[in-house]
Amino acid sequence: MKLKTTILLIISCGCWCLAHADRVKDLTSVAGVRSNQLVGYGLVVGLRGTGDRDKISFTAQSLKTVLDRLGVEVDGPVSNYDLYQRGVATLAYDKTKLDNVASVLVTATLPPFAKPGQTLDVNVSAIGLASSLRGGNLILTELRGTDGQIYALAQGGLTVSGVEVSAEGSEIRVGIPTAGRIPGGAIIEREVVSPFERSEYVVLNTNQADFTTTSSITSAINEKFGAGTARSIDAISVAVQAPEDISARVQFLSLIENLEVTPGEPKARVVVNSRTGTVVISRTVRVTATAVTHGQLTVKVSATNEISQPAGLVGGAGQTAPFANATLEVNEEARPMFVFKPGVNLRDIVDAVNQVGATPSSLIAILDALKSSGSLRAELIVI
Repeated sequence: MKLKTTILLIISCGCWCLAHADRVKDLTSVAGVRSNQLVGYGLVVGLRGTGDRDKISFTAQSLKTVLDRLGVEVDGPVSNYDLYQRGVATLAYDKTKLDNVASVLVTATLPPFAKPGQTLDVNVSAIGLASSLRGGNLILTELRGTDGQIYALAQGGLTVSGVEVSAEGSEIRVGIPTAGRIPGGAIIEREVVSPFERSEYVVLNTNQADFTTTSSITSAINEKFGAGTARSIDAISVAVQAPEDISARVQFLSLIENLEVTPGEPKARVVVNSRTGTVVISRTVRVTATAVTHGQLTVKVSATNEISQPAGLVGGAGQTAPFANATLEVNEEARPMFVFKPGVNLRDIVDAVNQVGATPSSLIAILDALKSSGSLRAELIVI
């Protein structure tokens, strides 16, 4: 019953109507209007003894640098690293305790058109020996782009969902306590320049390469705003001549985004997840004339241990000897053969597989065999 439910779900997902309209904004993105990744290195303080301790040299160096910037001079060593640098082999010196400090990497995504003063959500991840960041506070951290420029500054208290508890050799861990998040924890300091305001043409890139989709978008724009307004560049890009005035350009793009077009039919695909046994078959999958049979061979070996104690030659007891009896049994399930007629569709494939009671793993094997024989008119993707 579970197999039938799963396959019917696949049918309902695949059997869309032949033609449906989508908005241009759902099919495309504007070239140059993109997000940018930011990254920075910082320190989380205020931990409850779950930090890097004094075994991570760069944590100690970073803390010392931060204190120097704040005008605090540290006379003694702050870690074993400082002791080794000074040629001291003993640990008798009074070192600064780093149990409450952890080195972290801070990441954030800078959205397009983000302006200085706006805030970003940041992710914080431990990179040292810290066992938990719960209760910690990220001190001021610079977030840089790939060009090395500072685009945001992050600081604030962490929200950590993971929990780790250990006692008497037992340990319970829920989630990841070494990673946290700070909602609105970064303030944007620099704006990314976008070519949207300067270029003569606005280029729309479709999410998937398809000549039919780009042609439909070009035709819809020219029909709405006049011939020559848009032209297809390739299977992905459509160049649109936009007004020079920035306000008029924004309104123009708003109208284009809400145009409805009929996208091209996606390529026939069969996606197989071999780990979970999930099979997704698109509506356009076809199979040529072929016959398929799928059986299952079961080999069962059973062994029993027995003891033999024969009588002696002169009336005495014989020598006791253990031995094993093995039984070999081979069973092959009878599976009917089913035939695919030329050009059968998704429902025919699923019905035929259901008739022989194939499991998801068997269905994967059947699809693989059909592809190898050249009968499956679709791209087989195994993930």
